Amino acid sequence: MGFAYGDGEFMFRFVPIFIAVGFVIVLGTILVRSVKGISQWHKNNESPVLTVPARIVTKRTAVHQYTNGAGPDTVTNDTSTTYFATFEVESGDRIEFPVKGTEYGMLAEGDRGRLTFQGTRYLGFERDRSVG
Repeated sequence: MGFAYGDGEFMFRFVPIFIAVGFVIVLGTILVRSVKGISQWHKNNESPVLTVPARIVTKRTAVHQYTNGAGPDTVTNDTSTTYFATFEVESGDRIEFPVKGTEYGMLAEGDRGRLTFQGTRYLGFERDRSVG
């Protein structure tokens, strides 16, 4: 009786509990992230659209590589890149936004213009056109 290692009873009691706890943790993580995402989306929608003078201070990328072993002799590699731009507004505050890859290529550090955003949502940057 009890948890004897030799008769396998321990595994028959422990494994289902371990699987259930793992399932609850994964499900809880998914729910928490979903609620946070919906909350941020709602907060952004309630925020005013602001257009402010700004300067691009830096750009960066985050590259994520995923490897999938589809079979014993097959490996699939996938890569995704997220692009970011950091803007400095007149008050000296800096704000970083994820931007589309096509827009990332058009932005240059040091450019000045008008940044438009809504909460944490980047809406665009219009570069000042100076004649010189």
